[in-house]
Amino acid sequence: MPPHRAERLRHAMHRHADSLGNLLVEGFHYLALFAIGGAVAWAAGHTFLGMFERGQATIDDILLLFIYLELGAMVGIYFKTNHMPVRFLIYVSITALTRLLIGDIQHTHKPNMGIVMVCGAILLLALANLVVRFSSARFPAVETSGRKGGEALESHGDRP
Repeated sequence: MPPHRAERLRHAMHRHADSLGNLLVEGFHYLALFAIGGAVAWAAGHTFLGMFERGQATIDDILLLFIYLELGAMVGIYFKTNHMPVRFLIYVSITALTRLLIGDIQHTHKPNMGIVMVCGAILLLALANLVVRFSSARFPAVETSGRKGGEALESHGDRP
């Protein structure tokens, strides 16, 4: 077999293997996103129905619904852009810590170092969000590889 023909066959094999690999990875990607989105919707619906059954909504329930909202938004953004927005993870963390803080204060009514540490963690996360937003405004990145049709995707610095 001539060397140039073998080289063409090798390139064709790599193209087909890459295409099949991309198909399998993207298929798993979409399947996982739909599963995560469905789980978030299911959990939010369960929490909402629990509020109706009890006949009241506590601040814990409302903050939990906000966490579900942020998780759902993260899934939607990731579905559209294939990038995980770091800011949304920070928002979820801040909301979860706020929920923990409110629950602790409601149940113990005693000031302690745990409250100070949770407040410090919330402050650190807020500062991290400020750094992410500042750096994305100051140092925007443009990604062009891997996009359909060669369209440019402007990164706002809040994606890993």
